Amino acid sequence: MNLQLRPAFVSFLALSAITGLGYPLLVTGLAKALFPRQADGSLIRREGRVLGSEWIGQSFTSPGDFWGRPSATVDANGKPLPCNGANSGGSNLAPSNADLHRAISARIAALRAADPDTSGPVPVDLVTSSASGLDPQISPAGAAYQVHRVARARGLDEAVVRGLVRTHTERPQFGVLGESRVNVLKLNLALEALQAR
Repeated sequence: MNLQLRPAFVSFLALSAITGLGYPLLVTGLAKALFPRQADGSLIRREGRVLGSEWIGQSFTSPGDFWGRPSATVDANGKPLPCNGANSGGSNLAPSNADLHRAISARIAALRAADPDTSGPVPVDLVTSSASGLDPQISPAGAAYQVHRVARARGLDEAVVRGLVRTHTERPQFGVLGESRVNVLKLNLALEALQAR
């Protein structure tokens, strides 16, 4: 039995060292050398302070800010958590689920209450959460739907805010991969910078 256990144990230790230490250190080292900003989490900093990551959504609730997609993350008691990176995940509710319909209806009502002057259909990404619950982007239609509220709350001309949305609309990667999108954190930071001028 020792003849079989010893090579198996040595192989286990060697493979653990290679795959558990060597490979991760190599990949991390290459990532830090070739893509340092991305390897550190694509953090957005201002005056030495980390404001967030461009890849993890944040919860904005002020009328003067653009709001991102709702998050389906909840705490141990089932209470909603806004964009909790430590507990990401979708709601996993089927389209036929009554809880999903109630959640969507409540989100539509909240959007309409925040801006009763804006009519028309509410873009789907503003009332449904994603699979991760951490989406940092919304659709251009989702941003356009909020322009009136944001402009009014900040005392800005709607055309200026629309122009800012257009400027911050990212096109599909390589022109074909994905959809056009607007990073909510970057757009809200641009709004703050515009008002600071």
